[in-house]
Amino acid sequence: MTTQSVDRTDLWAGLEALDAPPAKAAGWEEPLPLSGPRDLPAFPAHTLPGWLRQYVEAVAEETQTPVDLPGCFALAGLATAAGGRAVVHIRGNWREPTNLYVVVALPPGNRKTAVVSALTDPLFEAEELLKTAMQPAIVEAQLTAKLAKEAADKAAAKASGADPEERDELLSTAIGLAQTAEAVTVPAEPQLLADDATAETVTSLLHEQGGRISVLSAEGDIFDIIAGRYSGAPNLGVFLKGHAGDRLRVNRQTRKEYIDKPALTMGLSVQPSVLDDIGRQRTFKGRGLLGRFLYSMPTSLVGEREVLPEPVPQEVAAAYRRNVIDLTLALAEWTDPAVLQLSPEADAALVAYQRRVEPQLAARGGALGHITDWAGKLAGAVARLAGLLHLAQHLTDGHATPVAEETMQAAIELGDYFTGHALAVFDAMGADPTLARARSLLETLRANGWSEVSRRDLFAKLSRSEFPTVDDLEPAAALLEEHGYLRMYTPERTGNRGRPPAPRFHLHPTLRQPTR
Repeated sequence: MTTQSVDRTDLWAGLEALDAPPAKAAGWEEPLPLSGPRDLPAFPAHTLPGWLRQYVEAVAEETQTPVDLPGCFALAGLATAAGGRAVVHIRGNWREPTNLYVVVALPPGNRKTAVVSALTDPLFEAEELLKTAMQPAIVEAQLTAKLAKEAADKAAAKASGADPEERDELLSTAIGLAQTAEAVTVPAEPQLLADDATAETVTSLLHEQGGRISVLSAEGDIFDIIAGRYSGAPNLGVFLKGHAGDRLRVNRQTRKEYIDKPALTMGLSVQPSVLDDIGRQRTFKGRGLLGRFLYSMPTSLVGEREVLPEPVPQEVAAAYRRNVIDLTLALAEWTDPAVLQLSPEADAALVAYQRRVEPQLAARGGALGHITDWAGKLAGAVARLAGLLHLAQHLTDGHATPVAEETMQAAIELGDYFTGHALAVFDAMGADPTLARARSLLETLRANGWSEVSRRDLFAKLSRSEFPTVDDLEPAAALLEEHGYLRMYTPERTGNRGRPPAPRFHLHPTLRQPTR
């Protein structure tokens, strides 16, 4: 797999100095770093259909941004067109919607706004075309509602002034007309993308727009909104259910809204520090929001950019615009979602992928065991990606053609890409508690400058919030021993009575040296 080396960003600030191996000391091998920036897979643009790949690569060239950024927003754009209008039938009762949550982390100065605009402009055009097409029906419904209300009001007025022998019949007529007026529904003006991403607004838009809406933004403000920074309390419900398609009900004094299968799409480009911040939000971790995003953390090209890059070829831009609009309009009428079927070969490829991933979810020794909330959704994410790639290949008749094995393999490759980046992101968030505690333990050892220390004395120096009991110390100490920072031993008993001696640790000599 092609890889790209990741620059040290502020996500890794402080970790490099903490994990860097000290110089070799007599009688000790050089310790191994606990962790460091991973070599992240490059975005596999070749997995995209030709018209989409050409545009993604051309936008990356013109804006001099990593291809990951337009590539991820291209996927989010497809999800905007298809979300709530198509589902992937895997097998049995397992169906996956086609909406996505995608977040790309890049430092400032990477022209994120220009890229997001280039990828989303055709969606706004499609939205305007949908509004134009819906306008006659909206006007007709508004006029019908107005006339029905006027008729009901006149009938009610006539009944109120009628003689007693006529009043019952007139009142019955007025009630019928009022019920008719109430039954007239004025369609909402079509909207694909939302600017305001508060939980209340997103819920209302999902209700109005037949269960789907998309938030595509070059900013990460939505995480502050979700966390309740402006409202005072976190409100995750719609963002959790909007990804999974779980039934959503809102019953309040001011409004009652019901969405059977909500399909919310989010495509966000944020600064790396935003991911660090949300990783510290216990609400996000505990409720599972972080496990719903596909993450990308590409290498910034700032400082290495071409001053005179090639512009996007007109024919490439025209093909992208035309195809995105065509796909969006073709799916817009499928309020009862189109069902995408897998070919037997595609299903077999997905089964093989599931069998490859499953052992990695093991809590002990599994490469993904510390991020099971995210990795447990990986097969479903791959199925969603396969559905989107399939629709991008079959713009008007995707429902009539099964998803091919080649398409599923392309989605699996995208899944591997997002897995590599998710591991790096969750590393920076401290998702692995043993690794996080090992770092804290290593920092304590360096700060105290011991040559050796008893387990009891070491435990006394540690934070009780991170190490509530001695048992919590053991895995972290074992990890440091594996990496050569310490050696645990048990002193010999000096007598036959009393407790056995407590374990002690010999420490690597260079831990007593000042941190570089």
